[in-house]
Amino acid sequence: MATILCVDDEPASLLLLEEALEGAGHRTIGVRNVSAAMNVLARGGVDLIISDYRMPQATGLEFLAELEREGIDVPLIMVTGYGSIEHAVAAIKAGAVDYITKPVRAPQLELAVDQALEFARLKRENARLKAEVTEVRTQREIIGESEALERIMDTVRMVAPTRATVLLQGESGTGKELLARTIHALSDRSEGPFVSVNCAALPENLVESTLFGHEKGAFTGAVKQVKGAFERADGGTLLLDEVSEMRLDLQAKLLRVLQEQEFERVGGTQTLKVDVRIVATTNRDLAAEAREGSFREDLYYRLSVVPILVPPLRERLEDIPLLVQHFASRVGAEVGRKITAVHPATVELLQSYPWPGNIRELAHAVERAVILSTDEVLRPEAFDRARFGLAPGGTSGPAGDASTSTMADGAGLSTLNLAEAERVLIQRALEATGNNRTKAAELLGISVRTLRNKLNRPS
Repeated sequence: MATILCVDDEPASLLLLEEALEGAGHRTIGVRNVSAAMNVLARGGVDLIISDYRMPQATGLEFLAELEREGIDVPLIMVTGYGSIEHAVAAIKAGAVDYITKPVRAPQLELAVDQALEFARLKRENARLKAEVTEVRTQREIIGESEALERIMDTVRMVAPTRATVLLQGESGTGKELLARTIHALSDRSEGPFVSVNCAALPENLVESTLFGHEKGAFTGAVKQVKGAFERADGGTLLLDEVSEMRLDLQAKLLRVLQEQEFERVGGTQTLKVDVRIVATTNRDLAAEAREGSFREDLYYRLSVVPILVPPLRERLEDIPLLVQHFASRVGAEVGRKITAVHPATVELLQSYPWPGNIRELAHAVERAVILSTDEVLRPEAFDRARFGLAPGGTSGPAGDASTSTMADGAGLSTLNLAEAERVLIQRALEATGNNRTKAAELLGISVRTLRNKLNRPS
């Protein structure tokens, strides 16, 4: 038995419809206009709608449009006049699941209702299965069981189904883009596009065109119309990676798009409206920069509707064993080498290192170790001695202060202060590469931009 909402302005037609449906074992609610129907739907509990096409206050097509605006996902069968095939076609195109013609015959009605209810059931089942598949895929990609990661994932699961703008803050290499993709995958926009724009990697004169697109002839070299990131992300999610790198004048334009969901292409006059969900990332303290005036305060508040602080790897050391096993298995499969286990001493060694490049640095380190190792067990000897502080014999010291001291001595450090250790490691990398920042960044397992930011950071 289903609960069916019947909408018809003619009392006789409405009564016949209700009697036929109740005779088939369904519960009915009869109303005579769209306004009353919307009030019933607001209370919930309706499985199917049967609506007349012609009504005084609003047509059946206008009713379908109202359902879409309000986000009411209840299947609708349209009742049209005999021979009004154009109305039936228009109704199907507008979202109706089926149509029947007047005069309504009981067998025809029962068949249409059974098919519509089965369609709704299959649609719900499909959505449930897709959600389960997405959840499983997400769990495979997000590696770790630490309390810090679980708190983040709880927040991600809660915010993903909403339209709220999310600001992911954390050091480079902590997995902010992967979390952004997870938010998209768990949202109702997962079938829509996911577009990523790295604000730090774009030349300043191309940022506006990249975001908003441009018209033909808008500037030298603009030989054709090009859609920007906002236009391409319509109906989906736009990731603004390292949004803190955006110029102040463009921040004002970005704020307008976020507020109004509309913009003009560079060199154009036509206003374009879009439906885009924004996720932004930064490795800076945007709140502090907003207070200092180097980032627009109003834009900061607009971006940080839901702020998520992603912890560095040194604050979730318990996730390192799972991460190492994951990276080792993946790289081993790529190079045709089976890694059966990770030696406990290897885990102990890697947990004693501060990982300034975070998960990205760990991934690169494991990749090198797997490629250079000939053993099925990933041992400490496979890792760079100078970087990770291995003793000359190729083994790390015991856990605790002893292994930490070994790490510090082997890396040439005279301090266990994390900031000081980072400065020493960067200096050693620069010396080893003849002050080549690109090679030094590669040696450290971090990006050139991250290295530049660390070098420019006040002492």
